Amino acid sequence: MITEREARTAIVEAGRRLSERNLIVAAEGNLSVRLGGDFFLTTPAGCEKGRLGTDDLVVVDLEGRPQAGGSRPSSEWGLHREIYLRRPDLMAVCHAHPPYALAFAVARRKIPTSLMPEAVVVLGEDVPVAPYATPGTDEVAASIREVIAVHDVMLLANHGAVTCARDLPTALQRMETLERVAEVALLAAPLGGGVRLTRSDVRKLLD
Repeated sequence: MITEREARTAIVEAGRRLSERNLIVAAEGNLSVRLGGDFFLTTPAGCEKGRLGTDDLVVVDLEGRPQAGGSRPSSEWGLHREIYLRRPDLMAVCHAHPPYALAFAVARRKIPTSLMPEAVVVLGEDVPVAPYATPGTDEVAASIREVIAVHDVMLLANHGAVTCARDLPTALQRMETLERVAEVALLAAPLGGGVRLTRSDVRKLLD
């Protein structure tokens, strides 16, 4: 289990990387890492993730209550709680608004990961789109309930993307890979669209 100090450092570094790579702007996105017991560490509400310090982060319980007089957590803390409750194997969550992936989210179309071998290995066979839900409400947690049962990566319709993993660096890598394959798919569209790998090709990669 990662220590709280290590989790704080990981979130700060991930926030800077998301910002530097234009996967978020302004106060977009949120990050979290599961701690021991019924607690997780998350980003505070209304902050620029690229400028966070380790002391800015908030430890919350499963009711969203900040511990030790911490700041108000991200308005999407319920999304993170839902993931941790549904998937005990997942230890970190990254929610961002990467522009190319967001284009698929607003079109409500799955991202075709089978355009690139690396994307299949990192993201799986497809990236589904969870139904639209009003940001900052309990609707968001409910919208991903069925999807998170079988996927670690998803789009939120008209909203953004969520990647999860056993650690935050892996969740971040998945977000970067998601954005890359979305960009490639859109660049290939004027050329008639990318040629997807066959089912046999995908099975070999996943094996």
